[in-house]
Amino acid sequence: MSKGSPGPTPGFLVWRLANKWRVAVDRAVAPLGLTHAQYSLVASLYGMQRAGERPSQRRLADHTGLEALYVSKLARALESAGLIERTRDPRDPRAVQLALTEQGQAVTRQAVDVVQELLQQLLQPLGGLDAARTRAFTAELTALLDAPLAPTVAHDQSTPGRTP
Repeated sequence: MSKGSPGPTPGFLVWRLANKWRVAVDRAVAPLGLTHAQYSLVASLYGMQRAGERPSQRRLADHTGLEALYVSKLARALESAGLIERTRDPRDPRAVQLALTEQGQAVTRQAVDVVQELLQQLLQPLGGLDAARTRAFTAELTALLDAPLAPTVAHDQSTPGRTP
C-alpha cells in the first residue's frame, strides 16, 4: 500500500486476488495431479485443439502469458505424466508442437469442470459466472491486460529538476 492512499492500491488488490485465486485453483486441481500453472497450460491447449490448432510451445506461451522457458518446463512434466505429447513442427524443426493425449483430454475435461465450479463460487459476490457485474469485471481486467506497458526509463539522478 502507498503512504498517500487511504486504503489498498489497485495493484495490491490485483496481486492479492491473483494469489487467492491461484491458491484456490491449485487446491481444486491437485487431486487431478495438476498445479494451477499446469491447468492453465492444458486448459488453453484443450481450447486451442478444439478450435483445430496444434500450437507450438511459443504460441501457447504467448496465449497464457507464461514465459516460454516455463511453458517448456511445464510441457516436459506434463509429457512425463502422459498428458501431452511434444513433437517437432514439420514446418519449423526448431519449434515444438503440443497436443493433449487421450488421457490429457480426459483429465483436462475434469479439471475444467472443477475450475468452473470454483469460479462460480469465487465470482458469487459479483452475482456468479454469468452475471452482468462479472462481464463488466472481465471487460475491465481485459482492458488492463491489453494496455501496453511503456518501456522502463532508468531514473537519472543527475538530471536537473528530477526527484529521485
